[in-house]
Amino acid sequence: MRMTPSPKIFGLIGYPLKHSLSHLMHNAAFRALNLDARYGLFELKPQELKNFLESLSQKNIYGLNVTIPYKEQVIPFVDRLSAQARLIGAVNTIRALQDKLEGFNTDGEGFLKHITEDLGFSPEGKTVSVIGAGGAARAVTASLSKAGVKRVTIYDTEGGKLKNLLAHLKVNFKGIEFNQAHSIDGLNINNSDLLVNATPVGMKEADPLIVSEAQIHRGLLVYDLIYNPKETKLLKLGKEKGAMVSNGLGMLLYQGMLSLEIWTGKIAPKEVMRKALEVSYVR
Repeated sequence: MRMTPSPKIFGLIGYPLKHSLSHLMHNAAFRALNLDARYGLFELKPQELKNFLESLSQKNIYGLNVTIPYKEQVIPFVDRLSAQARLIGAVNTIRALQDKLEGFNTDGEGFLKHITEDLGFSPEGKTVSVIGAGGAARAVTASLSKAGVKRVTIYDTEGGKLKNLLAHLKVNFKGIEFNQAHSIDGLNINNSDLLVNATPVGMKEADPLIVSEAQIHRGLLVYDLIYNPKETKLLKLGKEKGAMVSNGLGMLLYQGMLSLEIWTGKIAPKEVMRKALEVSYVR
């Protein structure tokens, strides 16, 4: 039983969360839609995840977004997975209905909408290099595979996680070449059309530049899923080398719009949410 019908609570779970801007766009959207709801940040340590997810109704929580490192870890707690979440093998959106949890993934569609509609990048027949094999990488690689890329090469420091992702992709997407890189050099970025950083490396000022200058070239789209800071070392290098560059703010916007529509059944106010994100940058 839920304790009170109002206001409805939504939020983001992950660890850490100090970089997040999600609450800004969602609370702006709730105000624009005149909804009695609020969105908060729930920074959970791994040992806190189970109890939190099992007590959503007591907290009057109706929906959640999920970020690093829990996009795969929440799956056992979800009663039903959408076809997209099942295909990707990760959840970034949870809807709580009558003590049942439904898992969705809006990351992949959000990413694809941003690169195609806003950046004018057509994935069909393209060659892709991806750094990372976690939940975000799963969404990105699945969405690109559905869109008809030619080849995907992935590198991750965790070999087991990478092999699981590659096996998953090979089962679900036929006719696409999937490769494991054993180093950043093995990604063959020089011959790629798209480079995606799907790791947290770059969030901190002290983080290293994860590719070499010689690997970046004109004609390459360098996409860093990180959006805070606004320009990572990777994006700065890409800009200096004449590549097209983008951070993950557009993906954040589109996946957030899709999540909000799942929770509320209402059309997300795109420009309201976009403005809330754009004015939030402090770096």
